[in-house]
Amino acid sequence: MLENLRNIAIIAHVDHGKTTLVDQLLQQSGTLGERARVEERVMDSNDLERERGITILSKNTAIPWGDYRINIVDTPGHADFGGEVERVLSMV
Repeated sequence: MLENLRNIAIIAHVDHGKTTLVDQLLQQSGTLGERARVEERVMDSNDLERERGITILSKNTAIPWGDYRINIVDTPGHADFGGEVERVLSMV
């Protein structure tokens, strides 16, 4: 089973579409179900994140893709949260 497991972290500067990419991966993989209403920035669950429109805390999810399970980490893009990105990268 481990040979069919992939771990990835999505890292880019703020406003370059990291969370939007994860939203689309969740939708395209069918992870949320066919009838699920996909809201924008589904991974940004923190009230402050939704208010500011940025990711502050890293979030993880997984999607099935063919015979693979892909574990994904969505990271903050703002320089103020660089410590959070470094912490997550040490785990991926």
